[in-house]
Amino acid sequence: MNVTQDLSILELIMHASLVVKLVMLLLLAVSFMSWYWIFRKGFAIRDCRKRTDQFEREFWSGGDLNGLYQSAVNNRHETGAMERIFEAGYREFTKLRNQRALDPATIVDGARRAMRATYQREIDDLEAHLAFLASVGSVSPYVGLFGTVWGIMHAFRGLSSMATATLSAVAPGIAEALVATAIGLFAAIPAVVAYNRFAHDVDRVSVRFESFMEEFSNILQRQMK
Repeated sequence: MNVTQDLSILELIMHASLVVKLVMLLLLAVSFMSWYWIFRKGFAIRDCRKRTDQFEREFWSGGDLNGLYQSAVNNRHETGAMERIFEAGYREFTKLRNQRALDPATIVDGARRAMRATYQREIDDLEAHLAFLASVGSVSPYVGLFGTVWGIMHAFRGLSSMATATLSAVAPGIAEALVATAIGLFAAIPAVVAYNRFAHDVDRVSVRFESFMEEFSNILQRQMK
């Protein structure tokens, strides 16, 4: 390839060395996977917030707790994370309350532990694959840089067989190598932005869950009096 040829992105990729092509292929595959999880995680968090808002409206509207519990049990496959936390806590509360030998504090603590276990599972599910996005964001630029360094080394090695080294001889090889860095940044930037956004959203949802568990525990404690 020489400077008289079309230095389009496709041409640069097609004329790159084998190692640089493998690096580009790896980065493109990682980028595709990261976009897949960006969309999946974005929809999941949005759906979680929507269902949380809906359940909070129902819960604080003053409805019967038994009715809310039965609704959660009957529609288990359609419930949101906060509703599942409520279901776990109220189920444990009902089971322990039927045991006459237990004092009120033990019953409420048991319900709180059940909610905490479900809360942890829900948060773990929301945080799933965020580590992958973080890894893509931090590693992809270095992988692209490796492809660039290798491509530049390959271009300069090709000059050893030439009598005179000119810019027109080395420029295409360097341009080919720089495409690897560009693809690495293309993979990294969306992953970093998405990770920061999703981590912030999960933290906010986590605070809402924890606040609900405390408030619901207080309600259960009042019912024991």
